[in-house]
Amino acid sequence: MSKSLLAKYSGPVPRYTSYPTAPHFHEGVGCGNYAQWLKALGPGQSLSLYLHIPYCDRLCWFCACHTKHTLRYEPIATYLEALHREIAAVGELVGSGARVSAVHFGGGSPTMLRPEDMTALMAALRAAFDFREDVEISVEMDPNDLDDPRYDALAAVGMTRASLGVQDFHPDVQKAINRIQTFEQTRSVVEAVRARGARSVNCDILYGLPHQTEETLARTVEQIVSLDPDRVALFGYAHVPWMKKHQTMIPDASLPGMEARFAQMNLAADMLVAAGYVPVGIDHFAKPDDSLAVATASGRLRRNFQGYTDDAADAVIGLGASSIGQLPQGYVQNITATADYQRMAHGQGLAVTRGIAMTEEDSARAHVIERIMCDFSFSLCELRATYPWIAESLVEEAKAFAEADQDGLCIIDDKRFSLTPAGRPFARTVAAVFDSYLANGKGRHSVAV
Repeated sequence: MSKSLLAKYSGPVPRYTSYPTAPHFHEGVGCGNYAQWLKALGPGQSLSLYLHIPYCDRLCWFCACHTKHTLRYEPIATYLEALHREIAAVGELVGSGARVSAVHFGGGSPTMLRPEDMTALMAALRAAFDFREDVEISVEMDPNDLDDPRYDALAAVGMTRASLGVQDFHPDVQKAINRIQTFEQTRSVVEAVRARGARSVNCDILYGLPHQTEETLARTVEQIVSLDPDRVALFGYAHVPWMKKHQTMIPDASLPGMEARFAQMNLAADMLVAAGYVPVGIDHFAKPDDSLAVATASGRLRRNFQGYTDDAADAVIGLGASSIGQLPQGYVQNITATADYQRMAHGQGLAVTRGIAMTEEDSARAHVIERIMCDFSFSLCELRATYPWIAESLVEEAKAFAEADQDGLCIIDDKRFSLTPAGRPFARTVAAVFDSYLANGKGRHSVAV
């Protein structure tokens, strides 16, 4: 890959875990809209619940999540009281007959919760919502938090998937990002969750980290593969110090350049494929029999704020400070500051302060962008059948991009717009072509590769 081509197509663009993207949410959508959207859910519809625990007992300097550092449990206990209030309020509003197919505990560090608080939280969810018997329950884990009582609590709540952040096992890289976590420690977590019934394990790897080299990354990939995870996420480090001030602890000079990042990405991807993993979208890999790989092969892969998923839920309900919900009518986001969230949750049950209602054009563009991000292509026939009034305009945009493309990124025929192998690394950049909001300049984004 030439340096000029990388420079041309690796500029900052959204990650497209939603469309429209979060910078375009506004205060015109609030609790009233959300309440009506929840009431409209009903029989035959499935729900995916996301719970945000915005606390960590150490602050990783690479992290771009909404979280805060605490060494005391009292703030967490106070936060959980508000979260229980929101769960009850949302459950009362959801139309009867909608059922939960998936639950995801994210953060922050959900594994900071005391065992009794984790089981109480799941009991509250089951009291407020109707669960399917085959519900998937996934938990993001910090190995430094875990002990036998917490493992047992996770088994008690029915955890089916454990997700472990690894990043890079090299001590110099770990010191530079304030994330000390040995391979042996990580292996013990994998063994413990599998012994307690977790059917799936995911490991996250980052490239583009400070002081990271192809050699350190290759060794990390080898060690991860030896753990035999069902899924691996290979993310590029998003250096956004203007958004996350703690990232200023990572000097710009310690970061690999664009060419080095690209080489790291390709090296790790090639190693994972050689180990038998199937590429999923732009940054995930899964065993061939994993549901993500199956969804990829069948064209059912989806993308939302948790990344790639095979969850076909009709609505994602976000619970907790800063969490984002996705409903058929649009997106909502809870207030970010934990103190404000607690006041709103205790006062009225709901804590939404911004969002966006989807227009028909938004829905059509969201479809095109999601298919590019998931399949690296979209069907013109499907677009015309599903969004007949706007389809021709989008087809013309696709044709215009393909005609202007002098770098062999895409092809288009009578049936499909597709990225070529050369274009796939730049899927985010190509998806941005169909983003009608991007030109207004709201939001700053990480680089595309």
